[in-house]
Amino acid sequence: MNRRQTLRAGASFLGLLAAARFAGPASAEAAKTFEVTKTEAEWRQALSPAAYAVLREHGTERAGTSPLNKEKRAGRFSCAGCDLPLFASETKFESGTGWPSFYQPLPEAVGTQVDTAYGMRRTEVHCRRCGGHLGHVFEDGPRPTGLRYCMNGVALRFEPATDQKGAAL
Repeated sequence: MNRRQTLRAGASFLGLLAAARFAGPASAEAAKTFEVTKTEAEWRQALSPAAYAVLREHGTERAGTSPLNKEKRAGRFSCAGCDLPLFASETKFESGTGWPSFYQPLPEAVGTQVDTAYGMRRTEVHCRRCGGHLGHVFEDGPRPTGLRYCMNGVALRFEPATDQKGAAL
């Protein structure tokens, strides 16, 4: 092998390595099987364009645009894709980031995986039941967990708590 062939082989290897390193989470997630599955056409019909972009294409809503940022009532936050309860309102806090933030999900509600998109290494959070992208979790949250689940509001639905007669609390 001459010098030129060695350089080409090395460049090809580095290119493949970079592609693998910076690939988004979609390829790993595509191999998983979730309880709730739909065709892309069914997801598009079931979700708003904004929710589809976040939940199915790993998008991010603009900071400060979610009405859920100001939600202070008792209740729970569920997946906009499959209605699985994800977070209790008691775990929501004001992070100052512009996205709804929680310090802990409900048990067995979410899954995580490494996300290396955009040249960063983050932990992506998705719905355990439908695989919908919710946001990311960071280690700069409040006690007791020290975690900040930074979620896209468009990926969530809020359900206010009610009393036995169905009245909002």
